Amino acid sequence: MNLADDSRGFESVREWLSSRCAISYPDHKIPLLRQRLSRVTRSFDLPDLDALAHGVITAPREDIQLAVMHAASTNHTYFFREPDVLKKFSDTILPERVSNGTVRIWSAACSTGDEAYSIAILAAEKMGQAVLGKLQILGTDISAPVVERAEHGIFPRNQFAHTDPAILHRYFTPTGIDQYAVNASIRKTCTFRRMNLKATPYPFTHRFDVVFCRNILYYFNRADQTSTLEALYDATLPGGWLITSVTEVISDLGTRWQQVDTGVYRRPE
Repeated sequence: MNLADDSRGFESVREWLSSRCAISYPDHKIPLLRQRLSRVTRSFDLPDLDALAHGVITAPREDIQLAVMHAASTNHTYFFREPDVLKKFSDTILPERVSNGTVRIWSAACSTGDEAYSIAILAAEKMGQAVLGKLQILGTDISAPVVERAEHGIFPRNQFAHTDPAILHRYFTPTGIDQYAVNASIRKTCTFRRMNLKATPYPFTHRFDVVFCRNILYYFNRADQTSTLEALYDATLPGGWLITSVTEVISDLGTRWQQVDTGVYRRPE
């Protein structure tokens, strides 16, 4: 098919991803988005992107919508990503929050759960297994398939490329061919749910001590970055913390967060 033939359907889906999910694909990434959406059309035996847009917007089907969200999301992840920021969390932030009692931690845009489980492992390494009883770690992601993978807690070897072999041995059990299952003590500390960061205000009864929101904001346009960061602020306790990727600079977005260090922000008391 000539690409111009389904350009209206493509643009409709692209706009839907931006307005519904805050997933923004600029013009230079159009070929990438087309490639990803073409996989969805094939999986649902749809003739073109116009038909896909019909299933997403005109006569919405949840299964097609979820498949589009999943395809458009970038779920490249691995354990102990950006260790310098994680070290700041385990050395400084975690001991301070644990001294106050139960610590609620949110891994927003958690993908397959690598970050949530990494946080629990870091806590156990820093303060001993007993600290896990004081942690409540929530991981959320817009993609249903990756949330399901996070819940299963089984990971391929390539997601441990940056993991100390001793850590892998202590907290994971080999299962199948080149796969590892997270141990029960770590797994039970983490809960996973599907959630759209665009859907504000967030539906939490209790606010969080620490929020991790890493490697997702650069997929949002500037307005959605600001509104998401403000919603995260409202979901965080006074004196609580926000951890971002070191490559995502938010200080120029005019939010209420106060920068403490590279990738580390705090809500004032």
